Amino acid sequence: MSLWNKHAIFEKNSVVLVAGILGVVAIGGLVEIAPLFYLKNTIEEVEGMRPYSPLELAGRNVYVREGCYNCHSQMVRPLRDEVERYGHYSLAAESMYDKPFQWGSKRTGPDLARVGGKYSDAWHVAHLVDPRSVVPASIMPGYPFLFETPLDFDTIDRDLSVQAAMGVPYTEDMILNARSDVIAQATTDDAGQGDLLERYPKAQARSFSGRSDGVITEGDALVAYLQTLGTLVDFSTYDGQANVR
Repeated sequence: MSLWNKHAIFEKNSVVLVAGILGVVAIGGLVEIAPLFYLKNTIEEVEGMRPYSPLELAGRNVYVREGCYNCHSQMVRPLRDEVERYGHYSLAAESMYDKPFQWGSKRTGPDLARVGGKYSDAWHVAHLVDPRSVVPASIMPGYPFLFETPLDFDTIDRDLSVQAAMGVPYTEDMILNARSDVIAQATTDDAGQGDLLERYPKAQARSFSGRSDGVITEGDALVAYLQTLGTLVDFSTYDGQANVR
């Protein structure tokens, strides 16, 4: 048997073939995975990143429930055309508190990783109620019911506790004040906004839906979540945009 025909043993014996496949996969897995156990942290910490505030987390839950990730991604790839359109490419640390992450797999609509602060609250409300009122070519369905449905945040403290169990650094103080922080962030000029900002720096506090009757809706939470995307990291300290392909 020549050297070139020795592979015949794998082709004629399925047991040997399976053993060979498992051996190659095991070696490849060890090479890729083993080094991670010797690293203190596989994600570089980035200044400014923090866990979502209770209202933002509730809005994220609405975002996931309504399947927004099916049409919108939250991951700007390090390619020149994406950076020029959406802004600085995504950093791993930006998703460190997303469980599950919202990278997405397709874009029927634009990427939302940098949408925070790009549009006004009124624009977001109009877009969610009737997308074609602000984007005539949009095929996105409307979600007017979000601004008529009161936000159920009676168990938001439990939500934070579950997130904390999964490694998100929510403190006991954050969990105990979760419900009051929802009210503080969704109400214009609430007395608790000072404490809110101490717990969640850069948190934006106001009536996101523009309602003046004191009702906090699911729409308020969703807009609060959208308005925080991409706003926590100071990208002026990064020069990565000059190095994109």
